[in-house]
Amino acid sequence: MNKMTGAEAIVKSLKVNGVDTVFALPGGQLDHLFDAIYKEGEGIRLIHSRHEQGCAYMAYGYARSTGKVGTYSVVPGPGLLNSSAALCTAWANYTPVLCVSGQIPSTGIGRGYGDLHEIDDQLGIIRHITKWAERIDHPSQAPRIVGEAFRQMACGCPRPVEIEMPMDVMALEAAVELLPALASHCVPPVDPAQIDAAVALLQSAKKPLIYVGSGAMNASHEVLQLAENLQAPVVSFRAGKGIVSDEHYLSANFPMGHRLWGEADAVLAVGTRLHWPLVMWGKDDDLKLIRVDIDPVQIERICTPELGIVGEAGTVLEAINQKILESGQRSHSREGELTALRAEVDAQIREKVGPQMDYLDVIRQELPRDGIFVDEVTQVGFASWYGFPVYRPRQHISAGYQGTLGYGYATALGVMAGNMDKKVVQVSGDGGIMFNIQELSTAVQYRLPLVTIIFNDRRYTNVQRQQQEWFDGRVTCSDLHNPDFVELARSFGAAGFAAHDPESLRSALRRAFDEAGPSIIEVRVDEFFPTPWPFIMLPQNRKQVCQ
Repeated sequence: MNKMTGAEAIVKSLKVNGVDTVFALPGGQLDHLFDAIYKEGEGIRLIHSRHEQGCAYMAYGYARSTGKVGTYSVVPGPGLLNSSAALCTAWANYTPVLCVSGQIPSTGIGRGYGDLHEIDDQLGIIRHITKWAERIDHPSQAPRIVGEAFRQMACGCPRPVEIEMPMDVMALEAAVELLPALASHCVPPVDPAQIDAAVALLQSAKKPLIYVGSGAMNASHEVLQLAENLQAPVVSFRAGKGIVSDEHYLSANFPMGHRLWGEADAVLAVGTRLHWPLVMWGKDDDLKLIRVDIDPVQIERICTPELGIVGEAGTVLEAINQKILESGQRSHSREGELTALRAEVDAQIREKVGPQMDYLDVIRQELPRDGIFVDEVTQVGFASWYGFPVYRPRQHISAGYQGTLGYGYATALGVMAGNMDKKVVQVSGDGGIMFNIQELSTAVQYRLPLVTIIFNDRRYTNVQRQQQEWFDGRVTCSDLHNPDFVELARSFGAAGFAAHDPESLRSALRRAFDEAGPSIIEVRVDEFFPTPWPFIMLPQNRKQVCQ
């Protein structure tokens, strides 16, 4: 055992578990933690933000794009609560984010003295939006509790967790035994009988379909092998984009998936909530459903499938593939049929949302193949869910069902910090960008060469469109007064460019990609973009829906 402070025990335990970057905002209860990171040397990179929401979203973007744990640290009370929207986003998207929170002195916890940043039952509050949370009350507990945090993120659903340490414990020196990193990822065993049943259902289907979500991101090879064996198209929405390259004829975007769902006789859903297909498109007796998920609750949350397999996606699909190969059964190619359907759906998309597609086409053409696209709750972002092709998992980052307006910019900085060898483009509206625009300072300070495109139509477009449609044209609180975003970027020390159409955006993107630091491109939009929702809110096409 070695003597160290509580803060040093946390930092060394983080390092043992592979943490190389911490996004943080300093404050009184964290002074000893920051000093411990400083003394640790080059092993952990510290990036500090200008708001707690910013550093938490950065951790989310880092985790989402790298597959590693994203770590951030904030002061207790208001600091922790400021970060809660990012924790909700990480929860919704099954993303391993570790929050290291400070805490008031241990003698005051639960006493109501009114210590700086005190809130009643902080652990109880944060447990509602994390998978697991715990307090470290003595330096000697740090290795075990930090290790348990990583075990919680590695086993089952990879959701956010929180640990906290009172400021006096951070300063306390004691004997501490460091523990090795987690060795096992807790993969459940595969039941051979369930594999046989899945193979029988899939091989008897005339039009099988595979639907993938974030739980299949680490099983890209197995998904593609199964899809090719069965000639089953693979549908994805947001989280599943890129699991099968959008260049492959078996890859199907969301509106194409809707068409295929209506005629499928068997669906294999892997690592997905499957919420919209089941509650909007429907399921009937002619559609046999197989669900593979690490979370047994998720399998039967909406309706009971014909077969549910609890397991890790890659392990289960590898077993299914092996059985299919052993059977010798082969399926006829559907390349011609699916290529024609894709062309038909693509033409419909371009007819309805052509302006968004024109901009997305330029971004796709200029962004390198290994580049990463971060969306936002905005018109071009919505269209990207079905109109922006990617080629590998983790190349399209979204807020998922949480729909956290304003998440995009800080999230993209975390993506950039974790992928400095790649180009990263983030799209935003003029509404969402203002939630975390102060993080331009962080981007400049740490020379994060993120390229952000702001589509400025001077309104909360979704809100205003709905107001006009629902309330006889009455509009309330949806018009916006904005700064000159080009000059604002330059005032921070970032590069600022203006564009007014797709081709001027192309020129601005090329200049932005040559910058060593962050860039903002403002695209002035004078009229409403066409609504992207007809290709998202798709109608029922089975006999009944699940409730």
